[in-house]
Amino acid sequence: MSQPIGTFVLLGASGDLAGRLLMPALGQLLDAEPERRKIILIGAGSEDWDHATWQQRVRSAFESGKVSSETIDAVLSSTHYSKADVTSADDMGSLIEAGPPAPALYFALPPTVAANACKALQQLSLPAGTILALEKPFGTDEASAANLNDLLANLVPETQVHRIDHFLGRSTVLNLLGVRFANRLLEPLWSNEHIERVDIIFDEQLTLENRARYYDSAGALMDMVQSHLLQILALVAMDPIAAVNARDLRDAKAQVLRACRAWHGDPAAASKRARYTAGSIEGRDVPNYTDEPGVDRTRSTETLAELTVEVDNWRWAGVPFRLRSGKALAERRKEVLITFKPLPHLPTGLHGDASPDQLRLVMQPDHVSLEMNMNGPDDPFDLDRVALTADLNPGRLPAYGEVLAGMLDGDPLLSVRGDTAEECWRIVDPVLAAWRSDSVPMDEYAAGSSGPSNWS
Repeated sequence: MSQPIGTFVLLGASGDLAGRLLMPALGQLLDAEPERRKIILIGAGSEDWDHATWQQRVRSAFESGKVSSETIDAVLSSTHYSKADVTSADDMGSLIEAGPPAPALYFALPPTVAANACKALQQLSLPAGTILALEKPFGTDEASAANLNDLLANLVPETQVHRIDHFLGRSTVLNLLGVRFANRLLEPLWSNEHIERVDIIFDEQLTLENRARYYDSAGALMDMVQSHLLQILALVAMDPIAAVNARDLRDAKAQVLRACRAWHGDPAAASKRARYTAGSIEGRDVPNYTDEPGVDRTRSTETLAELTVEVDNWRWAGVPFRLRSGKALAERRKEVLITFKPLPHLPTGLHGDASPDQLRLVMQPDHVSLEMNMNGPDDPFDLDRVALTADLNPGRLPAYGEVLAGMLDGDPLLSVRGDTAEECWRIVDPVLAAWRSDSVPMDEYAAGSSGPSNWS
């Protein structure tokens, strides 16, 4: 068994990610599993905070997650904060030595800073069992991802590297696997013989929300498609596995991503990009993206991206997988939509539109819906469209709580393996190159609309 984690070192502790998501999720995890409360939380950042400021930061973050007073008091009794240069070997060494081994170092940092912090760690002798957890994006292209993986491999074994994708929170993953592999009805249909197309959609009503510093240099394709949506694609398209464990699951995902490429090998024709202009979302006025605070007008940053890919193997050849993600859209839509092939024949005497069956796997909150044709309520020869729906188990923890639990347990099941991080960049890099050369036009859509009017 792996050595129990004694210290949680949160690098970038004063940032938005730490305060809004990570610390509330950590508190909720400690609430659900009180035996973990003995872990020591150490915050590190560039701000010169005193002990009282840090204590209030932790308390506020935990209270926002509705964490119990018992957990808050337990953490506050031992937590402390250090002003630190995370790219300094001396400062990193002091942070690691500030608590009992084995430490988990969580890099809630921009990618470049995280890479430089890892370089500083090369000058240290890390305690046995040290965990390194990094937020996406993992690099900025395939070459930089490979370089980062080489750097991490010189620090700790791959099983102790957790490339965090909160999209893969345990409940969502297991719900996808359960729908597929625990139902004899569906798995025999799960191929190009019966499936027409797959759409993986993550549409948001949210706008920039004060994230220009990161988002304006990334855009929708890098922020969502390159990481989250390709990981979901791998779960949808992978072959059946023998066991739900890190090795089998991650091997199956890697096999899918190695077979994945832009539709017909044409990254320009297979992709679309657009940016929102002024509009209104549920009564809230939204400015042009280029007028948002912190946005660089000279950048061609998209806020809506579509990429159609193919999985070039026996099971999926010829089936388009459309990946779409955008901001400031009319509806919040997070789902995997499986569209089955049309009927080969509708018996004479049945009337109506026999639309193809569709299976929707909706995320956050998770539920499943099977839309199919049935006899109508009046004339039994008239077809009617019905949906069979069921809510899926949401789990006891939010997505970040689930991935933190896996990290602290030393279980990489929900972490992105190094080779698959590189494969995701391999798929997307040609698209980014086509966009930089202006081979794909930058369309526009009004905030609060469903997207550009010329998009299907």
